[in-house]
Amino acid sequence: MTSPIEKLREYGYELPAPKAPVASYVPVTRTGNILYVSGQISSNDQGVVTGLLGDTMNVVQGGNAAELSALNVLSQIVHSAGIPLEDVKRILKITVLVASTPDFTEQHLVANGASNLLVGVLGDKGKHARAAFGVAALPLGAAVEIEAVVEV
Repeated sequence: MTSPIEKLREYGYELPAPKAPVASYVPVTRTGNILYVSGQISSNDQGVVTGLLGDTMNVVQGGNAAELSALNVLSQIVHSAGIPLEDVKRILKITVLVASTPDFTEQHLVANGASNLLVGVLGDKGKHARAAFGVAALPLGAAVEIEAVVEV
């Protein structure tokens, strides 16, 4: 059976080092068997993926940014919470914030980038409830930010 880390590699990713908080919060809190992962922005080793859906970015670019945010969620689970991806019982819910113009209405399609990665890496354990909505701006100009609730 292919491990979640091997599945990430099939997507062309290695699990990145966790991103340090940029304000006054912790990246993950835990109560019992539930993790709350703070918002993870669209970023990689080259920096923050910035943009505004409906203006400087299209849905495909936004989906790629959402995928990076989901990758950063997985990194926080492993590195900050100390939970191997094999021990994740279920991604319960993600909330996807999309920096977008007021007339952009395809936040749900942008969010599919994150949802597809989580299911692709974790299988049925990656299936989740979800909210996706547009916002005027995100920290550091990020195109996408995702928070997650995870059962371990």
